[in-house]
Amino acid sequence: MSDRYLSLVNSSVGSAVASRVGLPQPSVLRRFRSGDPLLPGAVLLGSTAGRPAAALKKLITQAGVEVVDDIDKVFDGEKVAAVVLDARSVAAPADLAALRAFLAPGVKALGPSGRVIVLGLPADGADIAVDATRQALDGIVRSLAKELRRGATANLLWVADEASLASALRFLLSGRSAYVDGQPLLLGPGTAPAPDDWDQPLAGKTALVTGAARGIGAAIAGVLARDGANVVVADLTQAGEALAKVANQVGGTALHLDVAAADAPQRLLEHLHSHTDGLDILVHNAGITRDKLMANMKPEQWDSVIAVNLQSQLSVNAALLDSDQLNDGSRVVCLSSTTGFSGNRGQTNYGATKAGVIGLVRSSAASFAAHGASTINAVAPGFIDTEMTAKMPLATREVARRLSSLQQAGLPVDVAEAVSWLSSPGAGGVNGQVLRVCGQNLVGA
Repeated sequence: MSDRYLSLVNSSVGSAVASRVGLPQPSVLRRFRSGDPLLPGAVLLGSTAGRPAAALKKLITQAGVEVVDDIDKVFDGEKVAAVVLDARSVAAPADLAALRAFLAPGVKALGPSGRVIVLGLPADGADIAVDATRQALDGIVRSLAKELRRGATANLLWVADEASLASALRFLLSGRSAYVDGQPLLLGPGTAPAPDDWDQPLAGKTALVTGAARGIGAAIAGVLARDGANVVVADLTQAGEALAKVANQVGGTALHLDVAAADAPQRLLEHLHSHTDGLDILVHNAGITRDKLMANMKPEQWDSVIAVNLQSQLSVNAALLDSDQLNDGSRVVCLSSTTGFSGNRGQTNYGATKAGVIGLVRSSAASFAAHGASTINAVAPGFIDTEMTAKMPLATREVARRLSSLQQAGLPVDVAEAVSWLSSPGAGGVNGQVLRVCGQNLVGA
């Protein structure tokens, strides 16, 4: 569903009116389009240790992006498309002044839909002052993200290992991360080979997406196919017509599957055995809502949500890990929600499942890593414009759209882009993580 207010305030008349009366003025976000450059301009690169490391500069230039590493140039009115600061050297509170010295002029030079990325080291428990200083980066980035305008975003990479750094930088700099804002992400050790073609990072991979007949699931199937994967789309039998349409659109195949059924794991394994050479990517997208206040919630409303949204993922994962149908280096991506962090009135059942998914991926990370260097992660969408949210009362929907740093709802493709990146070989150093795609939603944690 289109955001008419977004279109209005980006017209000459609407922009003037919104500015005069103090209304929110969200910008049209820069989203990925095939053939576009990674960035529409240069990256301003800096380091709290002095000159940026040559290796970091090389990673960015190899992505086809010009690097400006002389901050004095921004005072001459030169605009940049992104600001990247390597802050891995900070070790004491006084060191944080270097972030202000670099970021203050840097963000002034940032163009529309710009990107700010800060690299830090995660706390390791060895020194209290060092850990406190490293954690301070989180507060800086989250706060800066709330200050940026014109569709710009700020994110933090905790770099415990550089295996996935090139891939993570490409994702966060590109239009694929349009609705990822104010988020920290840990890059750990792992096998993370660069693809032969960065535009087709999933070439030759077999992916299965549950709940794929419509909405976010259909968008995920489309982006995975665009990025080179052979996609199996799964959904309920009653969604057969819509599912077949999605399968045709992505050049994939359809599987009728009730993920909450007792025989779902076995049926899935049998399908993989008969029709594929094993599974490389599994996206647990199937989910339902049965909203009621806890005082009024019936057992069937509780049980059905738990069964579809949480138990099905546990059962399928266990079956795959115990089978020969999960290929080495596979990627599992589970759909959580910001409700799993912050809760939501009338959604105790839904909130339970989405928080449970977060626990699932964190606890399962070691098991998947032991299975041929595979990974499991979650994507937690915020308010996304879908057929479901289109049925909300107008006033409620409009308020929800503006309650993020980007002052607009996300689109299904924003979730799909994050899923596709986590599904890529280059994300092998990201395991047991939760990536929020919420525009830095201002409600809750």
